[in-house]
Amino acid sequence: QVQLVESGGGLVQPGGSLGLSCAASGNIGSRNVMGWYRQAPGKERELVAAFTLVGSTTLSNSVQGRFTISRDNAKNTVYLQMNRLKSEDTAVYYCNLRNLPWRGAPVDYWGQGTQVTVSS
Repeated sequence: QVQLVESGGGLVQPGGSLGLSCAASGNIGSRNVMGWYRQAPGKERELVAAFTLVGSTTLSNSVQGRFTISRDNAKNTVYLQMNRLKSEDTAVYYCNLRNLPWRGAPVDYWGQGTQVTVSS
């Protein structure tokens, strides 16, 4: 099992900034990727930002230029820095770790979710 503990989130005004962090522990495979997803009320969960297996990053078009994903491999922690926040960024943000075994199907683990609300 893998445990993902998220921190950060909260209420921020439009145009403000917020940071999220997610620390992973447990049975983390040697081949894994981590990222952030979000789910707004009445909408499906969507990818926000994630690392690829080769270490590059992928970001949703809606957050390009505003959000940055980073990580500390020594701490098994991934971060999401969110700048110039908009009301449409309001959602529950989930940390994801995907183990990619050499054999077998990928296995996804999720954090408990943290609320981000952008409102004046």
